[in-house]
Amino acid sequence: MSQSFSRRDLLKTAAALPMATLIDPSKARAGDAGEQAGAGQATPALTPVRIKRAVLVSMLPEKLSWKERFALAKDIGFEGIEMQTMEDQAAAEEVAHASQETGLVIHSVMNMAHWKYPISSPDPEVVRKSVAGMKTSLTNASLWKAEIVLLVPAVVTPATSYADAWARSTQVIKEQLVPLADGFKVKIGIEEVWNKFLLSPLEFTRYIDEFRSPWIKAYMDVGNVVLYGYPQDWIRTLGKRISRLHLKDFRMDRESGKFEWKNIGEGDIDWQAVRAALADAPFATWCTTELEGGDRAYLADVLARVDRFLGGFKPHSA
Repeated sequence: MSQSFSRRDLLKTAAALPMATLIDPSKARAGDAGEQAGAGQATPALTPVRIKRAVLVSMLPEKLSWKERFALAKDIGFEGIEMQTMEDQAAAEEVAHASQETGLVIHSVMNMAHWKYPISSPDPEVVRKSVAGMKTSLTNASLWKAEIVLLVPAVVTPATSYADAWARSTQVIKEQLVPLADGFKVKIGIEEVWNKFLLSPLEFTRYIDEFRSPWIKAYMDVGNVVLYGYPQDWIRTLGKRISRLHLKDFRMDRESGKFEWKNIGEGDIDWQAVRAALADAPFATWCTTELEGGDRAYLADVLARVDRFLGGFKPHSA
């Protein structure tokens, strides 16, 4: 993912199931009676776990007020939302009220300063701005009662080597961000997101473990790793280090090398293998859909795909 692109820009280029699905996979709906054999078969022997479903804020219609957006997500069946950094305090307060009034939980905050101002930069002023952005995100999280802030920890560039990115980012996180996280009592979720850094699950695991801090966790994105790995492998390797999960799909044309982001179940990801890996990890917290936005019908379909996936079924049978 290029530094110059926002997550939403990159994604643009490219009737929910019962709650019992999330608690006992054996109760998941296999689909219509006419569904082809095998398409609705559940992953066998899944351990019943409670995985809560959330939507990324940018997927909701911007024309609506905050309360209307939250009410829409809640009515569709989402239990939570992932917000993005907000510097406007009045707007942040409005978001807090929307959460309280609708009952839609703000479970995490996506930090927005780490691409423009990476903490791995050799420029102290860039690092200062990055840390300030994280402080704003942690302040938002505290106000909204969110448990974690997503952070892209480093960006490897021609001017920043892999070794320098590792050394600089770990130093800043240890010396400046961990104390902030401890003060706010909000965790930091490290994510790999096409930043040419943490390119294997073994490196990701080592990176998290080096902090030896309860405030540093992994934020696993199943789509981001498809270029050079398999999300089920990453999930099993990271195990209990994973605090949050992003859901999106990805497809690559092996002949042309072209790729595109896809809706859940329409790409190259083996979702039943991912679900089995989550049971093995085990993972039992929040997953967030990170897709392009749409209307009520589209969002309801996205949630139905998530529920099928969580129940051990293929998300999309077409």
